[in-house]
Amino acid sequence: MNDRSHLLTEQRNPASINLDAMSISDAVALFNAQDQLAVAAVAKEKDNIAAAIQLVVAAFNSNGRLFYIGAGTSGRLGVLDASECPPTFRADPNMVQGIIAGGEDAMFRPQEGAEDSPTQAAADLDARHLAPNDVVMGIATGGTTAYVHGGLRHAKKIGAKTIFFSCVQPFPDETPVDVVIRPLTGPEILTGSTRLKAGTATKLVLNAITTIAMVQIGKCYENLMVDLRASNTKLRDRAARIVCTLTNASRDTAFKTLDAANGHVKLAILMLKKPLPAPAAQKLLDQSNGHLRQALSR
Repeated sequence: MNDRSHLLTEQRNPASINLDAMSISDAVALFNAQDQLAVAAVAKEKDNIAAAIQLVVAAFNSNGRLFYIGAGTSGRLGVLDASECPPTFRADPNMVQGIIAGGEDAMFRPQEGAEDSPTQAAADLDARHLAPNDVVMGIATGGTTAYVHGGLRHAKKIGAKTIFFSCVQPFPDETPVDVVIRPLTGPEILTGSTRLKAGTATKLVLNAITTIAMVQIGKCYENLMVDLRASNTKLRDRAARIVCTLTNASRDTAFKTLDAANGHVKLAILMLKKPLPAPAAQKLLDQSNGHLRQALSR
């Protein structure tokens, strides 16, 4: 068994040596101070994050998909980010997929041994018909997860683009990938608990990757989520407010137009701004590859 004590995420944090003797107030202050380190570590990786986003945008523009693979917290955060894309961006659920070692059960109950398999990720990716126009992002905050590295090696063999996310320094024989994102968040307050700063850094990076990639392919206008799926009362209200903001229509008109557009915000905006019936507005949107700004300028 390899000794992992040299890895940053496994080392003891001098600031929290007396954690068990701290007052609640002091512990909260410590957490807040340490969280700032995660933000700073991610900021240093901005160029690598941008390079990763370029790979994802290219995949989306060629009908490819983004797969997150990870174990434990890393896997759960990938599944979380993927699950948020359909309601936020009206994205096909297959477009961004999170795969966690141990399968769906591992989302709710730890399947700790699953991360040690170097071959299972390949099988999990093949079950989703991984293709050369896809991107696989392996998330392993502690760096060494066999499941993740096995999946990345398989993706490389298939011809898919690969991204590796880690919060530890490089180690010998690390799997070669197209882009590495490595925010060095340092030792955790609770030694080895990478759901803390490392998990925060992971969430920050995944937020940026999918949001900016979706913006790049036309799922946003100005800073408004004009491609959201109005699937509940809150989102229906937000959709109507977006339509009102961009068209100056009344709230009643916005709801009626959204109904005529089957809840599609971009379509409703075009119907009111041009104005056009739904079929003609949809044709214009298709001609603009889904970019509302381009459709409005035609």
